[in-house]
Amino acid sequence: SVVLPCSSTEHHLELQDINVHWRHNGKIVFDIVKGEDSVEQQDPRYKRRVQTFPEEYERRNFSIKLNNITRADAGEFICFMTHSSSSDQETVWL
Repeated sequence: SVVLPCSSTEHHLELQDINVHWRHNGKIVFDIVKGEDSVEQQDPRYKRRVQTFPEEYERRNFSIKLNNITRADAGEFICFMTHSSSSDQETVWL
């Protein structure tokens, strides 16, 4: 397992105004929409492998833990954070 870090310094924003989108090679790893976990569009290869930390969302920590990693998980993971005033992106290499 590995924790992929992603956090925002925009602490003045309301949690319901923030969307977080984790992507790997164009595939949907995990989404956090308005402070709520969303797996409706999640790529099947990540189902039941992603752990989130909802108690950390208030602190603007949107890191995820990817379990049962394989060589196929190598590469670039991108965390897109969007809100009403701007957007941020963090990249993590695995």
